[in-house]
Amino acid sequence: MLTLERRKFLKLAALTAASSAASRRAGAAPLAANNGSSLAGLDWQKAPCRFCGTGCHVKVGIRDGKIAAIAGHENAEVNKGLLCVKGYHVGGILYGKDRLTTPQLRDANGELQDITWEEAINVIADRVMEAPEKFAFYGSGQWTIPEGYAAQTLMKAGLSNNHIEPNARLCMASAVTGFVSTYGVDEPAGCYDDLDHCDVLICWGNNPAEMHPVLFSRVMDRRSRGEKVELIDIGTRRTRTTEFADHFMNFRPQTDLAIANCIARHLVYTNTYDKRFVEKFCNFRADIEDGLDLMGRPIDFAAYKEMLDPYTIEYTSKLSGLPAEQLQHLCDLFADPKQKITSLWCMGMNQHTRATAINRLVHGIHLLSGKFGVPGNAPTSLTGQPSACGTAREVGTLCHALPGGLLVAKPDHREHCEKLWNIPAGRINPKPGYHTVEMWTRFCTPTDEGGDISTIIVQVTNPGQTLPNLKKTFQAKKNLKDKFLIVSDVYPTATTALADLVLPAALWVEKNGVFGNSERRTQQWFKLVEPPGQARPDTWMTLAIAHRLLELGHPGMKDKDGNFILAVHDEAGNEVPVWDFDHFYDINVDEALFEQYRPFTHKKHKNVAPYQELVKHTGMRWPVVQDESGEWRETKFRFSEFSDPFVEKGKEIQFYHSTTDDDRAQIWFCPYEPHPEEPDDDYPFWLCTGRVLEHWHTGTMTMRVPQLANAMPKTYCELNPEDASELGITNGDPIVISTRRGDITVPAWTNGRGRPPRGSLFVPFFDETKLINELTLDAYCPISKEPDYKKCAAKIRRA
Repeated sequence: MLTLERRKFLKLAALTAASSAASRRAGAAPLAANNGSSLAGLDWQKAPCRFCGTGCHVKVGIRDGKIAAIAGHENAEVNKGLLCVKGYHVGGILYGKDRLTTPQLRDANGELQDITWEEAINVIADRVMEAPEKFAFYGSGQWTIPEGYAAQTLMKAGLSNNHIEPNARLCMASAVTGFVSTYGVDEPAGCYDDLDHCDVLICWGNNPAEMHPVLFSRVMDRRSRGEKVELIDIGTRRTRTTEFADHFMNFRPQTDLAIANCIARHLVYTNTYDKRFVEKFCNFRADIEDGLDLMGRPIDFAAYKEMLDPYTIEYTSKLSGLPAEQLQHLCDLFADPKQKITSLWCMGMNQHTRATAINRLVHGIHLLSGKFGVPGNAPTSLTGQPSACGTAREVGTLCHALPGGLLVAKPDHREHCEKLWNIPAGRINPKPGYHTVEMWTRFCTPTDEGGDISTIIVQVTNPGQTLPNLKKTFQAKKNLKDKFLIVSDVYPTATTALADLVLPAALWVEKNGVFGNSERRTQQWFKLVEPPGQARPDTWMTLAIAHRLLELGHPGMKDKDGNFILAVHDEAGNEVPVWDFDHFYDINVDEALFEQYRPFTHKKHKNVAPYQELVKHTGMRWPVVQDESGEWRETKFRFSEFSDPFVEKGKEIQFYHSTTDDDRAQIWFCPYEPHPEEPDDDYPFWLCTGRVLEHWHTGTMTMRVPQLANAMPKTYCELNPEDASELGITNGDPIVISTRRGDITVPAWTNGRGRPPRGSLFVPFFDETKLINELTLDAYCPISKEPDYKKCAAKIRRA
C-alpha cells in the first residue's frame, strides 16, 4: 500500500519548488487528475507514459475526442498509481500550438511548401530507388515495437541495407555490450522488485531522484516504513539523489573504472569473494592483447588476480579522489554475504569512452561477490526512453543487429531470420551498417570525399539537437546540395530546420502502440484520440514507402513467394491494403506486425507475450511462457531456477546463452584508462551534460506544456561557488562556455539543485536555443560506439 511519505517524496523531490510555483502561475494542471467534479463522465483508458524508460502506466481520461485528464494507474506494478511531474502532464504534449499537420517539401528558395502525402511518399521512394545503398533510416527508443519492426523489415529484409540505427546508440548501446559480453544475451536479469528487497542501493553516476523519480520513491517508501536501506551515490556532482544518500562518493571523472577494480581486488585479495558462486557459475576474461573487441580472451583466476594487483585502496584513492575510508566501505559491503546489493546506472556509465568496460566491471563485482540471482541482488541498467529496450534492443534496430537479439554477422542468425521473413537465402547483408556517429558524419561529408550516405529518413527523434559535436555531425549538411534529409516529427525542431522533406506524425495515443521498458516489461495501448490535420502514424509511413518501392519494381519488396514483405492479412487470409491510409485502420496493423515479430524473440529466450495477452495487462515481463494450465506467465528474475522457465531443473543459476557455451557468465578485467580529452591549462574544467526533472530529452514535447516550460524555461550552467567567485561570476550572470569545438552563452547557477565540485560544469541539453552539443566531444566507446556526453574539457568566462 502506498504511504503518505512516498507521496511526500514525489511532491518534494519530483514536483520541485520551481514547478509548483510555475503551476500556481499558470493555473492548476489542466490534464492532471484530481478529485473534482470535472472528472465526471470521462472515458478512462490505459497507456504507458510517453516519456522515460521506467514504464509507468497512466489512465487517460477522454472527453469529446480529447485528453481531459491523466492519472496514475493504480493497478500498474511499476508505479502503483503514482506519476512524476512529467507524467502528470503527459496529456499536454499533444496540444502545442505549433503541431506539424501537413507534409512539406523545401523548394529552390529554401522555403517549406505544403504537398500531399502521395507526393511525399513518391519523393522518398524515388530517392531510395536512385541509390538504395546510400539510404539510411534513423529512428529511436521512442519508436513503438511495430514501428521499429516495420523499419527493420524494410531495411534488412527488403533493401539488404544495414544502415539503420536508433538514437538509443547514444544512450544504451554500452549497456548492451556490457550485458552481452558478460552473459551472452542483452538486458537485465533482475527487475524493479529488487528495489523492494535490497539492503544497499548503489547509484553509479546516475540521479534517479530526478531522472527516475517513481522508482526512487519505492526505496524512499521503504525507509518511511522503518526499513533500513543504505543509499550510496557514486557521482561527479551533488544532485537531488545525494540529498537522500547515506554516502556521497564524489569521484574524479573516468575513474569509476578504478573504483570497480578496487572492489574486485579487495574481494580477491582478502579471500572474501563468493567462491562457490564463482567456481560454479563464472569464467574470467580480459581484453585481447592488441586491442578491444566484444568477446575478449579467456584468462584464469591467477591472471585475473595479478591484473587486479595495482588497484589497492591507496592507489585508487589517489586516482579517484575518494577517501580511503569510502573505498573501504564499498569493499566491505560487497564482501559481506548478508548484504543484498542492487546497483543502478544510466548515462553516467553508458556515455563513456570506456563504457563497455565499466559496465562489465560492475557486473563483475556482483558476480564475484555472489550478489546476483535472488531478489535484492542485481546489477541493473536503467534506460531513458520508453522503448529503448523493446524496440532498439529487442527488435534490433541497430546497424549490426537482427530481431530478437540476433546479429547480421552470424550466418545461422541470418538464415534463421530469412526463414521467418520468408525471404531468399542471402538477402540479409552480413556486413554491419554505419553506427550513429559514423552514419551522420558520412551524411555530412561531401560525396566526393567519401560521404556515401546521401538520404536519411528520421522518425521520432531530434538528432539536430542530440548528436555530439553538432557542427560536424549535423549542421555541416546545410551546404551539401546532394544530401537529402527527411524528418517525421510532431513539432518543428532543430532537425526539421535542416530537413528537405517534413512529415507530420501522430503522437502517443493518437495511434496504437507497444513499448518495452527497462525491466523487460512489454506494454500495449490503443489509439484513443485523432491526430491533428494530416498527421499520420510512423508505421503507416514506412508501409507506404515500402509498397511504393514495390510498385516501382524494387525486387527486395517481395518475399520468396512474390508477396509484399510487409503484407498484413485479415482473419480470412485476405491481404488488407494498409499502405493506403484509407484502409490503414481496417485492421489492427500493430497486432499484425507484433505477431509477425514475436517468433523472432524465441531463439534467445526473449519470448514476448501474445498481443491479446498484453491487452489485458499493464505490461508483462519477458520471457512470457504458457504454463500447463494455459496461463501466460511472466518472468521476474532471469537465469534463476526459481523464476526462469528456461533454466534446467537442478541448475540453480544457468546462463544459458553463455559466450563460452558452458552456462557460465564472464567476470572481466578491464584497466583504468584516462579520458582522451582531460582538462588542461587551456581548458581547465570538466563539462558534463544531461537532463533535468521538468524536461524530457530535447524538450520537443515538454516545452509545449506550459507548466513544465514555465518551471524550467531555459538552460543554465551549474558551477562551483568557489570557481565562480574566483572568476567574478555571480548567480544569473551570462557566461561563455568554450570547448575546442565551439562556445555558447548561458546563465550561471551556483548552489542550485545540482552542485558540481571545483573544476566541473554541468549544462542540460533540453534548450533548443542553446545547443550544448555543439560543444560536446564525438569520441565514443570503441566497442559500443556510444559517445561520451559526460566528459570533455572546457573553459568559462563572464560574457
